[in-house]
Amino acid sequence: MNPLLLHARNPGPFTGEGNWTYLIPGDRPLLIDAGVGHHAHLDAISDAAPAGPADVIVTHAHSDHASGAPAIRARWASARLTKMPWPERDGELPWQPLADGDTVMTAAGPLLVLHTPGHSPDHIALWHAESRTLFVGDLLQLGTTVFIPASSGGSLADYLRSLDRLRQLSPVRAWPAHGPVIEDPIALIDKYVAHRRQREHQVLDVLAEGLDTVDAITERIYSAANDRRAPLNGVPIDPHLIPMARESVLAHLVKLEGEGKARRHGVEWAAVR
Repeated sequence: MNPLLLHARNPGPFTGEGNWTYLIPGDRPLLIDAGVGHHAHLDAISDAAPAGPADVIVTHAHSDHASGAPAIRARWASARLTKMPWPERDGELPWQPLADGDTVMTAAGPLLVLHTPGHSPDHIALWHAESRTLFVGDLLQLGTTVFIPASSGGSLADYLRSLDRLRQLSPVRAWPAHGPVIEDPIALIDKYVAHRRQREHQVLDVLAEGLDTVDAITERIYSAANDRRAPLNGVPIDPHLIPMARESVLAHLVKLEGEGKARRHGVEWAAVR
């Protein structure tokens, strides 16, 4: 499996250096993720596949992955758009539905569709069994952890189950939507799981201190701005990233609630002893 890496040209505070999309050439070129419709990305697709992609598979409906689909359809009207449904986010494009266990044929061999929710409810990964390679969308990324938007479709419990599903495949390479190729996916998955376990312990420790709101817990773990104690996370994070940190804390609290380890009353949370 040697896909062509085509950059979506969308760097930013939430996308880092921007998204990678992947083109598998052949009689029916397949594009994995649609980018954002940047003209340079569309030109790169055209250079690699002059007739355009026959199929576009979107790993999930977040805008940096899916918002380029209308521009692709405008340039190549015959391109078929496919994804796992998320009706609240899919809009009116003519998406063809994907389901867990579907097989997508490519010139490099079949890709197995794996429903891998957590970062979003519609997230999929694509497994190329012959090369033991995964296209992982936003499941994995070197150098950072994956954002779980708990208030807009994210689920930490689902995400951890998705990581375990990937781990059981014993992949040797993963192609992410952000950052470089991952040559040891198992090691990264293990690192992620250990990180989430550590963060869960921190959330429980802060609840035991008596802090009981998402904002207060986030402040204690991530920022020392209003607290004489050092943040549990080591150093304060960029204030612009506090909303993402707040979502991460909420994701952990919701997971703990589902396990009977925390409960909420309005906006207040408490550990269950």
